[in-house]
Amino acid sequence: MNAKEEILSRIRSAQKSAGLPDHVVAPREYQREGTLNAAELLDMFVERLEDYKAEVELTSVAELPSTLNRILEEKDCKDIRYAEGLDDSIFVNFEGSATPDDPDSDPRLLDSVDAVVTESVVSSAQTGTIVLESGPRCGRRALTLVPDRHICIVHRDSVVYGIPEVVSRMDPQRPATWISGPSATSDIELSRVEGVHGPRNLIVVIVD
Repeated sequence: MNAKEEILSRIRSAQKSAGLPDHVVAPREYQREGTLNAAELLDMFVERLEDYKAEVELTSVAELPSTLNRILEEKDCKDIRYAEGLDDSIFVNFEGSATPDDPDSDPRLLDSVDAVVTESVVSSAQTGTIVLESGPRCGRRALTLVPDRHICIVHRDSVVYGIPEVVSRMDPQRPATWISGPSATSDIELSRVEGVHGPRNLIVVIVD
């Protein structure tokens, strides 16, 4: 008997001693789908993002290149990396250096870039949470954990209400990163410190 089997055996013995059944059926009566319309979902999502101190921009597909260019200029970004699966035409107006990320490169080099740009897979309006999956559209996990500024493109049709809907749209085979605002912690004397576990500046560009 290995350690795992021994632990499970002790749990089963304890359950029997307490008169509990061998198998407990988890309740599944939670809310699985939201009832908000598209406009209400968007309003809730933006409100939650701003509560988390993320910056939010609303734009269209046609205006995405000019919106990104304006953001990068305002933030004085000269050197950016973007997820390798993104269409580089969205950077047509950018006068700095926009380079697709090389997943095989040393992730420590990402610390020196001014910003990274990725897309997202799905987002929850209820919690203001954005989900990235390791892959061409969202990049490797290091791409959005090492740099100090993350610009994330969220397509409006990828915003759902709650977590059950989020999980149903995810690929369980891909590593995922769940983002709720800029990286922050209040572990030390309840003083908020940003940028400890990831970017201190999150800019969400919602594309309709």
